Amino acid sequence: MEYTIKTLAQMAGISSRTLRYYDEIGLLKPSRINSSGYRIYGQREVDLLQQILFYKSIEMKLEEIQHIISHPNFDINKSLMEHHQRLIDKRNELDKLILTVEKTLAYNKGEIIMSDKEKFQGFKKEKLAENEEMYGNEIREKYGRETVEASNKKFMNMSEGDFENMKEIENQMFKSLSEVVKTSDLDSQAAKDVYEKHKAWLSFSWENYSKEAHIGLAEMYVADERFAKYYNDRLELEVVTVLRDIIVKYAK
Repeated sequence: MEYTIKTLAQMAGISSRTLRYYDEIGLLKPSRINSSGYRIYGQREVDLLQQILFYKSIEMKLEEIQHIISHPNFDINKSLMEHHQRLIDKRNELDKLILTVEKTLAYNKGEIIMSDKEKFQGFKKEKLAENEEMYGNEIREKYGRETVEASNKKFMNMSEGDFENMKEIENQMFKSLSEVVKTSDLDSQAAKDVYEKHKAWLSFSWENYSKEAHIGLAEMYVADERFAKYYNDRLELEVVTVLRDIIVKYAK
């Protein structure tokens, strides 16, 4: 079966412009160009497009996708199995969160008894699942699977008091960061406070703190727009570069 660019775009739920862009950057080229100059896509291209959209759904960059699918050892069936496992893991996390919400609703109605620990565990799982979906691939690539799993375990074992303390320290860090953005003074007490508070915030989930890892994380904040968005949106200002400069200055 063959498809024109318009037909394939409609079938995949994307625009023809997107497919033309994929062709331009060499991510997905049509199988041939017909006599009228139209791009024509065959079964192989359809299967590859499916993989591209799978990878995009987990926030993978196009450059990374291209590197994966253009590799000589790329195996579509293996890729599908990996996607399948990711979706199962995601479903399991959602099932846990749904159960927590259902139990909380029943508790609020007086139908069951629910401990504070159970309520808190559900919230932590939700936060962890959100972080995994957003940043899981990048942080595992940078720090390794074992380091990330250890960090997740420490986060899940955190007491409610520590968790609240962690949030308060982050709030204080943002308050000081706002001051530094206004003054542009990296030698100020506020700048030093940003570094110390960010370090303390990380230490709640990091097994072992290292200055090198802290600097590497700060560089990732700037390089990856999703990390940058978290910090910029929090203060509704462009702050992530200032945060990176502060961490690099005081970690060294």
